Amino acid sequence: MSSELSPKAAEIIAHTRSLLVAGGYNSFSYADLAARVNIAKASIHHHFPSKTVLVQTVVLQYRQEVQASLSMLEGRFDDPLSELNAYADYWAGCIRSGEHPFCICAMLATELPTIPAEVATEVQAHFHDLSTWLTGVLQRGATRGQFHLLNSPAVSALAFIATVHGAMLVARALDDPQSFTAIVQPAILKLTQPA
Repeated sequence: MSSELSPKAAEIIAHTRSLLVAGGYNSFSYADLAARVNIAKASIHHHFPSKTVLVQTVVLQYRQEVQASLSMLEGRFDDPLSELNAYADYWAGCIRSGEHPFCICAMLATELPTIPAEVATEVQAHFHDLSTWLTGVLQRGATRGQFHLLNSPAVSALAFIATVHGAMLVARALDDPQSFTAIVQPAILKLTQPA
């Protein structure tokens, strides 16, 4: 998608992503974005006719990046436990560096009742994609004897998603990046232990 965007549109998207991570959909306006990008609001409208279109584009691009990254994990490791650890390590690194300390879709999910339907649809699709990937990882790991699931792979995947995103929230709330790993690693360990 980024190859289809002009350099200015790509810059607008990059700043929008930062604003979304910092405060969500309702925390910024085109005026805030114009000040960051150093262009007129009308110029933003030229690239993205509305905030809904802009954020929908950002989330769609984010989804595509996440899907590509998750596919790469399977190809790189071909080991479900290593894939799960790499996924958790990715977020731990993002939170430590402060570069991407929170999932855009997790932030937007907290606003689902108040965001436009077009954006909500993309956010829900992200969680569906993530759940499908994690279900597959857990199923393959259970088949290989790496994971011992107390529930179905699908329910276990949802529980792990909740753990990861909850750990992001705790790390942010406590301003303690290490708390993310302290929460997520025991959850991974529990998946590997027989019931």
